[in-house]
Amino acid sequence: MSESERVRQEYTQSPIILTTARILAPFVLTYGLFITFHGADSPGGGFQGGVIIATTVYLLAFTFGVEPTSTWVGHRSMAILAAGGVIIFTGIGFATMALGGNFLEYAEFVAILDLPENEVVKWGMEAVEIGGIAAIIAGVVMALVFLTAGGYGPERGEEP
Repeated sequence: MSESERVRQEYTQSPIILTTARILAPFVLTYGLFITFHGADSPGGGFQGGVIIATTVYLLAFTFGVEPTSTWVGHRSMAILAAGGVIIFTGIGFATMALGGNFLEYAEFVAILDLPENEVVKWGMEAVEIGGIAAIIAGVVMALVFLTAGGYGPERGEEP
C-alpha cells in the first residue's frame, strides 16, 4: 500500500468539524468579498480578498476531503477565474491606453463618463480589484493548493 493510499484510508469525518465548517464557510466567504469590495476605500483589496475567498475552499477541502472538493470546484473553473481576471485586468488597462492615457490611468474616462475624477478613479480601481486581481489570486492560490495536495511533482514522474 502506498503512502497516499494509507493517508486516504486514515481520513475520517468528524461531526464537530463538519458542523463548524458548515457554519463558518459562509462567514469566511462573506468576509473575503467584503475585503475585496472595500479595497479602494479601506485596507484590503483584491489580493487579500482573493486569498480569503480561496481559504473558504480550503476549509471545505480540509473538511470534506481534498479530492472531492477539487472535483467539485473543478480545474476548469480555477483556470477560468485566473485567466478571466487577467483578461479583465489587461482589458481595463488597454482601454485606458486606447483613450490616449497610460496603462490603468483612469483619468481618461472622466470625459466619457462625465463624472468627477475621484469617482472615476475609485470605480476604475474597484473594477481592477474585483474583476481582475481577486479573481486571479483566488484561482491561482486554489490551483496551487490542490496541485500540491494532489501530489503533483517530479517524484511522481510528472512535469511540474
